[in-house]
Amino acid sequence: MAISVVMPALEMAQETGKLISWLKKEGEPVTKGEPLLEIETDKALMEVESPGEGILVAIKALAGADVPVGQTIAWIVRPGEAPPPDEILVASGRKTTAATSSSPVTAAVATQTPSAHIRISPKARRLAAERGVELGQVRGSGPGGEILTADILAAAESKNEPVPEAVERGSSISRLMAERTTQSWTTIPHFFVVRDVDAGALNEARQKLAAAIEKSRAVKLTHTDLLVALVARVLMKHPRINASWTPEGARMHANANIGIAMAVQDGVVAPVILNAQTVDLGEIAVQRRDLAERARAGKLRPHDLAGGTFTISNLGMFGVDAFSAIITPPQAAIVAVGRIVDRVVPVDGRPGIRPMMTLTLSSDHRVVDGARAAEFLLDLTESIANPEAWLTPEAPQH
Repeated sequence: MAISVVMPALEMAQETGKLISWLKKEGEPVTKGEPLLEIETDKALMEVESPGEGILVAIKALAGADVPVGQTIAWIVRPGEAPPPDEILVASGRKTTAATSSSPVTAAVATQTPSAHIRISPKARRLAAERGVELGQVRGSGPGGEILTADILAAAESKNEPVPEAVERGSSISRLMAERTTQSWTTIPHFFVVRDVDAGALNEARQKLAAAIEKSRAVKLTHTDLLVALVARVLMKHPRINASWTPEGARMHANANIGIAMAVQDGVVAPVILNAQTVDLGEIAVQRRDLAERARAGKLRPHDLAGGTFTISNLGMFGVDAFSAIITPPQAAIVAVGRIVDRVVPVDGRPGIRPMMTLTLSSDHRVVDGARAAEFLLDLTESIANPEAWLTPEAPQH
């Protein structure tokens, strides 16, 4: 039986998905679970796996198309089998055949302008749109007549018109990130608690544990790995911090699923380490490295970004001393981590130099009050002052 490949819904309010690329060509065999195509959501590029085994046929959507969720975009058939008549999922949930309804994807492809088939580099095409240059009027100087950036600039100058200022629209990821942070900042009553922490013991723990973890797991141990482990364990004593806001009120979570804010080309994503309070330090380092590599490559999958209950945003590696982070809804809090730097501070009643780090906890005042935020930071500070004690199986629990 033929298996339909549909545009999946990866977000609760998602209505369409943008098809970035097919990872298999029409007519090629595919296996179940094999990466089949890439789509773009508001968070990242996602790989979609094949729903079955067979031959990929009847591809209906091209790269760049915005496709309604639930619509069939290809079929997987057995050798010699033909795909069924085109079916289109409509809003009511009923399906109609292509003979009685026209597909938005098909219509989009059919109405493409001739310029869509002109050989031109992506940068030149974007520049042409910004400068208002008609591609049909441009002679390409590149191989095979390809239109290059220089050709667009020359065409814009020949128009003898003022060149408009370029506006960078950004990808859907960056635009949606802007919308979500705006929504978070304007709808969540943020408040901030700041604390300077002596990171000397954290540095020592990293040096002591790094060699063994690198030898056994072949991964470099970072301060972020240590903080993920410590924050997760401290959250078990503070369920009000490890919570989410819902229309019914605050929801406390049994497990600490720690999101790690990571910069990517078009914004910031926060892939999640699940049940981090029970994961050993070496495994946290392995998972963090894997998530970071796939985030940079745009290969994160939906489950990598789902289920977070608390987020860590560390800008210390960029030389940032301190900052305030915006909460990721529906989470109740996020901690911002600055760099570790030597400062003159009181040590046993006398001036001394210690490696200090600034932590800033952003909290949702609907869920967390000032006292609870301060108590959480106090315990987090104590865990950083004595990390190995908190990383043992007998670490303090609520």
